[in-house]
Amino acid sequence: MTPKPTGRRGWLLSGDFGRFWLGQTISNLGSSFTFFALPLLVFKLTGSPLNLGLATAMEFVPYLLFGLVIGAWVDRVDRKRLMIATDLGRAAVIAVIPALDALDALSVGWVYAVAFCSATLTIAFDAAQFAALPSLVPSSDDLVTANGRVQASYSAAQIAGPLLAGALVTVVPVQQVLWVDAVSFLVSAGSLALVATAFNAPRDAEGPRALRREVVEGLRYVLGHPVLRNISAMMALINLVSATVYAQLVVFAKRQLDASDSRVALLYAAGSAGIVLLSLAAGPVRRRLSFSVAALGALTLDGLLIMVLAGIRWYWAALVLWAAISGLGLFFNINTNSLRQQIVPDHLLGRVMSIAGVLAWSAIPVGALAGGWAVERTGSVALVYGVVGALVALLALAFSFGPLGHADRYLQASQAR
Repeated sequence: MTPKPTGRRGWLLSGDFGRFWLGQTISNLGSSFTFFALPLLVFKLTGSPLNLGLATAMEFVPYLLFGLVIGAWVDRVDRKRLMIATDLGRAAVIAVIPALDALDALSVGWVYAVAFCSATLTIAFDAAQFAALPSLVPSSDDLVTANGRVQASYSAAQIAGPLLAGALVTVVPVQQVLWVDAVSFLVSAGSLALVATAFNAPRDAEGPRALRREVVEGLRYVLGHPVLRNISAMMALINLVSATVYAQLVVFAKRQLDASDSRVALLYAAGSAGIVLLSLAAGPVRRRLSFSVAALGALTLDGLLIMVLAGIRWYWAALVLWAAISGLGLFFNINTNSLRQQIVPDHLLGRVMSIAGVLAWSAIPVGALAGGWAVERTGSVALVYGVVGALVALLALAFSFGPLGHADRYLQASQAR
């Protein structure tokens, strides 16, 4: 194992963490091209809101099918080899779309298959990356800095990627844009191969516990705690309702705003910019306000702004609104995740977070498909957006009358123990 740089911040830009960070920054930039290009490709191939909903569903179904199992499996294998293998796998999977297009054999079914396979591989990679990061920093005190750098580069990629992809689609077909993502995965695999540090701690002599027992223990804790149970229920309902807003963004931009492909890309970039700004504000705002005011207030405002967006036809006003809506959505997620981290005992945290995520994401495929069907049935994406916004605001208000309305009491009780 090579020594880690000992300079105050030298490890950030050199050594194993520097190689890791550079590779992931390039990979995230490539993935942001696909984030924009895939729904636009589905729209161009089918022109169908229902097909867009199905594409979104294919990206989340793997989390429901494999999320808990893969999360536990990652702790039982060599994480570095797993990450390299999944990067190579994702490069091959993403390359299927432009390769089939070059052979004039591309259909929307292949897009669904690529979305499903890529999401499955990403579950394994993300779980391994989360567990591997502590081995790449000099001490546990530097973890916040390391996570901040990774998140900052991810956010920057989410802004720059759609803008660059939007410029690229003016000169090449949208399906060929995915080559950028495929190459970026190869760069990531190469950077990981250059990292000398092991990503696994020495194994416990008694070995891992039974997976089923660990999952059941985590489920009992989540369902038995009033705040955690209500957060999971609310997140599932919100995702069921609001999945349509994100899945149908291309349809909304094309039909309601008459946006070109490059303006659709700018809309995606604006959403990412809003996420960055509200992410930075989450900490200062939460220190001044209670959970219910900060999180549920943000969610209520999010729903109201979706209703306003539904009635907008001026592109530039919609751009600002979409930035705010995207940012408020993540602001709410940051607050709920932080509340979970503060309440849940450390030995249950990993299981509780993965279980809570699966419970919350379970509604996204259903919501995306139902929303696509509703847009096709009514012929009005604006009407569906308006109904979604109203439901989001009403759900936030309804849950404010339950345990989430006084969640800080539970937080104080957990800290007193």
